[in-house]
Amino acid sequence: MKYLIVGLGNPGAEYEETRHNIGFKVVDTIAQKNGASFEVARLGEVSTVRFKGRSLVLLKPSTFMNLSGKAVRYWMDAEKIPLDRVLIITDDLALPFGTLRLRGKGSGGGHNGLGDIEKVLGHSKYSRLRFGIGAEFSKGRQVDYVLGKWTNEEKETLSERLERCEELSKSFATIGLERTMNFFNNT
Repeated sequence: MKYLIVGLGNPGAEYEETRHNIGFKVVDTIAQKNGASFEVARLGEVSTVRFKGRSLVLLKPSTFMNLSGKAVRYWMDAEKIPLDRVLIITDDLALPFGTLRLRGKGSGGGHNGLGDIEKVLGHSKYSRLRFGIGAEFSKGRQVDYVLGKWTNEEKETLSERLERCEELSKSFATIGLERTMNFFNNT
């Protein structure tokens, strides 16, 4: 059984350690913890991890955040993965730093990556893991904050939160969305 785990972010070294690229960081962690590496492929970098009889296809779209839907649709079709086995991982300003919120549907909430996925798929009924990055910015500084680097304080707990996301992703693939939501939301 295959699952598509998509970490949203922007390609390029200048975005590597930014809050907006937390999705990339999560799938990097999953690959690293499971001895896998990414290869450049069509519309992104791809890796596959095996866990309890399942294949987790990890994707970091190369389309930039605002065009993520194209890469998601392509890899769903190429790997023949149904929508109920797709998990999108993204940053969320509305949640305090490190808060994890898994949902099976919902609006894009103004997030351009989620908005594009919704546009390409034609609906918003797909699983998404929102990783809280907080909203510690002054008026008019949202873009600078989202594309800013992690603070030293955030870095202290980031690796623990990334490991928690790896556990959540594996749980999603083994026990399903509902039970995973019960175990991981607000932890």
